[in-house]
Amino acid sequence: MAIEDDIAFLERVPTFAQLGFSALQIVAIGSEAKQLDENEVLFRAGDAADAGYVIQTGALKLLRPDAKKADDGVKVGPGVLVGELALLTETKRPVTAIATELTTVMRISRSLFRKVLEGFPDAARLMRDRLAERANQASAEISAVRGALDRDGRKP
Repeated sequence: MAIEDDIAFLERVPTFAQLGFSALQIVAIGSEAKQLDENEVLFRAGDAADAGYVIQTGALKLLRPDAKKADDGVKVGPGVLVGELALLTETKRPVTAIATELTTVMRISRSLFRKVLEGFPDAARLMRDRLAERANQASAEISAVRGALDRDGRKP
């Protein structure tokens, strides 16, 4: 892919959509393309996470450590960012990611992403606001589930 194609692709990924052309240009130039064969492991649950991966072509199966079989996982495809939290902070991979077919991913390192946010403070504010909104939404959903369980007489 040409840099212009990578930028256009990244503009369609929700996490990157509002960063702006100049920030995405740096992400596109600084990212690494990685091709995976079918059944190749991208990373394993418990691995240290230092990058996020955007699926460009193909698909990944995400398997929790307690998965009994490959069908227990979630399949994700083009345009999905896997490992978003790793772009911002040190963390461990919660799942194992395995290519289900010939797959190309764009690897975006944490150090690159942090430099982009430092260089583009407006983009950093947008990212912060988006993450806060998602955290608030998750909290509301958890509260709703807790309320439903309490009404049914079960304790979470």
